[in-house]
Amino acid sequence: MLILLFLPVIGIYHFTSSGTTQFDYFTRLADSFLKGIYWLTEQPSWLTELIPAGLNKFYVVYPPMPAILSILPRLIFSKAFEQQYLAHILGFGFSAVMSLISYKITSNFTKSLWVGLLSSLGTIVWFLSSVGSSWYLGQISAIFFMSLSIYEGLNKKRPFIIGLLIGAAFLSRIETILCVFFFMYLLADKKWFGNYLKLGLGIAPFIIFNFAYNYIRFGTIFDQAYFLLPAILNETGRPWFKYGVANPIYIFDNLKVIFWSFPRKITEFPYIVPSWAGLSIWITTPAFIYAFLADIKDRAVRYSWIVILLISLIIFSHGGTGWAQFGYRFAVDFYPFLIFLVIKGLENRKLSWHHWTLLSISILVNLWGVLWINKFGWVTF
Repeated sequence: MLILLFLPVIGIYHFTSSGTTQFDYFTRLADSFLKGIYWLTEQPSWLTELIPAGLNKFYVVYPPMPAILSILPRLIFSKAFEQQYLAHILGFGFSAVMSLISYKITSNFTKSLWVGLLSSLGTIVWFLSSVGSSWYLGQISAIFFMSLSIYEGLNKKRPFIIGLLIGAAFLSRIETILCVFFFMYLLADKKWFGNYLKLGLGIAPFIIFNFAYNYIRFGTIFDQAYFLLPAILNETGRPWFKYGVANPIYIFDNLKVIFWSFPRKITEFPYIVPSWAGLSIWITTPAFIYAFLADIKDRAVRYSWIVILLISLIIFSHGGTGWAQFGYRFAVDFYPFLIFLVIKGLENRKLSWHHWTLLSISILVNLWGVLWINKFGWVTF
């Protein structure tokens, strides 16, 4: 029933979309996979984040899970299946699964509806899922699989299945592999050794695939694409990559965006517009405040915060801060656990007027961002 209630979210994402995304690296890569090759054979001028590897041979920078997911739809529908459609579907799936997680924890339909609305329309997941460009789709794919892994971890707790889901998230966004520590806690019972072994066996095919994918492209099992990109884009001397692609010195810049970035004022209508540089998380989703009500004595809560911290250390150390974006998109990598904490904060509390008020504000802010950017083009740095 909950899943059916959120089906209209796909339509909302579609009708608030900016249309066909130009940055369709993943569907192009899916077409290449269908041809038996692992590279693109052309580089349109707007697809700048490709690694040249020879005549008519270009490697896609991003982890390939969304391309793998696109193979069957592209085989059936060909180019009629556009990349943003996959983002619409996975964004809906994420919100539906988070509502199911809420019902598992709270056994309350209304709370689960509240969580589903928050997940789908009250966060920047709405913007990312409506646009569906490759940067955004990779994150939506990751959080979809992470939410499924949490749901499995709270229900049947099948370690191998959890491992497969973590692996799929990893092959969407590499840093999300750090969520494994949460599931190691969930599986730490009397059969912990067997559980960990099965968990590892589930993750292993994705890690091996990633190693092989890197090796046939770059001659090393380690991810190199992002580290090669600044030189290709002539950005090695730019401020955002002054200290390399990743360096702890960038943490302050990312903290500033996530906690202290604001809309831009302009001198003409509509006077206040989103900034491509980012917008603070407490502005885009003030309802996240309820995460701090989760009982820290609960080990699941503590491990959720640990996962958020670990993923944050990685994303905050990135040279760029996520632009162009609405909100702070890197934070989406830990949204499944942040919303899990919100659910735990609601577990033993009744929904009150302030819950609905903050949810309404969250939805209105994200509606503003989606319409201003996607429909009117009212956005600036």
